[in-house]
Amino acid sequence: MVLEEEIVPMADPIEGDERSGIYPSTASRMQWSQWQLLDSILPTGGFAHSFGLESAVQSRLISSPEDLETFIIHVLDNTGGLLLPFVYTATKSPDIETWHKLDQMLNATLTNEISRKASMSQGSALFRVAASVFTEIPSLKTIRDASLGSKNISCHHAPIFGLICGLLGIDAETSQRAYLFITLRDLVSAATRLNLVGPIGASVMQHRISALAEGVLGRWIDRPAEEACQTSPLLDVVQGCHSYLFSRLFCS
Repeated sequence: MVLEEEIVPMADPIEGDERSGIYPSTASRMQWSQWQLLDSILPTGGFAHSFGLESAVQSRLISSPEDLETFIIHVLDNTGGLLLPFVYTATKSPDIETWHKLDQMLNATLTNEISRKASMSQGSALFRVAASVFTEIPSLKTIRDASLGSKNISCHHAPIFGLICGLLGIDAETSQRAYLFITLRDLVSAATRLNLVGPIGASVMQHRISALAEGVLGRWIDRPAEEACQTSPLLDVVQGCHSYLFSRLFCS
């Protein structure tokens, strides 16, 4: 004789369980999404790039911790002058028309193949991940689907980051600060993997440079894309030499 299985009542559903129909407030969910956008675990490919650091090391431009800090500060300043204007404009107007215009402008502005490919690679990955993860914002997938296959769209990273920030409700100042943060984070990570600094030393360095990064933000904040400019041409030249390195750990 087969006995009927005892039905064990399920525990009360937790808040936010889609099966229960209970959701946290929109503002709370949006904040979780904003934090996740800056999480290093988000698979956008940022850790495959060193922003020219590997090339600078092999070119003997960096031979001490002081040289490393100077290089990082110059990269941040160059990011502020060249890329923050695109982040700012996209955040202020997070729509497909503005994004397409900014993407084409940045594609014409980037001056070497290495940095251009790195920007396209990271931007494409970020957009793909964001459209899959942040499903509470259906316009992300709509904009991406409408742009796939277009020969005029390169999916550069800075405009896409600004677009996503705008759709996630992040204000323009925070989005620009966040872009500098992820640039600093990825640079310090690259320095650690190149054995230029240890993990604890890297954390100390990142914290120390963050104060200078805030100064960079103050110099370049809220500038339109038409005012984007290179501040350190040497960095552009060094990164452009990356493909000529005999052995490479990073893609750029």
